[in-house]
Amino acid sequence: MKPVEYIRRTRETYDSLGYPPYRWFEADSPPAFTSLLKPLANSRLGMISTSGAYVQGQVAYYYQDDTSIRAIPRDTPLEKIRFSHITENYLVEARHDPGTVFPLESLRVLQEEGVIGELADNYYSCMGGIYSQNRVRQELIPNLAEAIGQQELDLLLLIPL
Repeated sequence: MKPVEYIRRTRETYDSLGYPPYRWFEADSPPAFTSLLKPLANSRLGMISTSGAYVQGQVAYYYQDDTSIRAIPRDTPLEKIRFSHITENYLVEARHDPGTVFPLESLRVLQEEGVIGELADNYYSCMGGIYSQNRVRQELIPNLAEAIGQQELDLLLLIPL
């Protein structure tokens, strides 16, 4: 399967809709480089995906500007992962293979092989298609930060959609 170019697809979609140009967030400066404090094999790893992933039985995300998050236990079977996202047409690949945007099984294999020391109890998902940058800053980020803070992580993997 070829890689999916989500950013390019998103830009083309917004351009074709004739809406005012989407204002992509741009940081004032690049993030500071931070060296690992300990080897990956001794580290606890967490994950956030902006794919709108949720576990079958949890409430799906609302179509637009949903700033809620879902905790997904690390032992969740991949076949129980569902997706709800404003860019529904981008999820064809993810619905065929949820591991493309929510790599539960790959992380488990890396832990079993000793590449990663330990996996977080829960991973987190949110819907990346939130138009209000203020709501992202005031609602989504604080909620994610609180949830992630409880996981006592050394590293955090961010998988954007």
